[in-house]
Amino acid sequence: FGYDPARPILKNINMKAERGQTVAIVGPTGSGKTSITLLAHRFYDVQEGAVLLGGKDVRDVTQESIGDIMGMVLQEPFLFSKSVYENVRYNTRAATREEVVRACKTIGAHDFVMRLADGYDTVLEQRGSNLSVGQRQLLSFARALVADPRILILDEATANIDSYTERIIQEALRRLLEGRTALVIAHRLSTIRDADKIIVVRDGEIFEEGTHDALLERKGLYAQLWSTNYGSFDDI
Repeated sequence: FGYDPARPILKNINMKAERGQTVAIVGPTGSGKTSITLLAHRFYDVQEGAVLLGGKDVRDVTQESIGDIMGMVLQEPFLFSKSVYENVRYNTRAATREEVVRACKTIGAHDFVMRLADGYDTVLEQRGSNLSVGQRQLLSFARALVADPRILILDEATANIDSYTERIIQEALRRLLEGRTALVIAHRLSTIRDADKIIVVRDGEIFEEGTHDALLERKGLYAQLWSTNYGSFDDI
């Protein structure tokens, strides 16, 4: 695949996520990680090969039907100038207040929401600027939980938070991913060590693949980064 078909940026990509697995995709900026997830959601089509969801080519189904089973949580969650309640149920208009509160409690957002001036009826400022980065991310997780997608794509969901908030986010992530198939793009290696499979992408190709422990034993690029305590592929 290439945004310009004459200049492919992804080559020889052959990967599979089994139902219920968490598959992490790591690699330097520009290696093609986000492009893989965009193809899964069919924001673009491949030039050769195929992307399959449940055995079906994504080009043979509607994008709306893909959206019904697939959710995305991005590095910078987009929040609207509406109440917390309206923001959390944005993707699921039929969600009740009870379901929104339950999702926030599960994710760990309920306590900070209740400290806001009007609780769940508090109107957020533009893009949620009256909340911290971690609080905005927790609300985006609650939004995904209310939507209840079978497949979840997380794109750098812990990139902009401090180490203390990361621990809270990690627990929220664990609850969010239970029973779902997930593709997780990550820079921080510490956030994906428990993934069922880690795929290392470099220059548009799969460079290494395996569990955290298996990749350490292999003593390749992933192991080198881990052993030298680099927090991110971009640190090199």
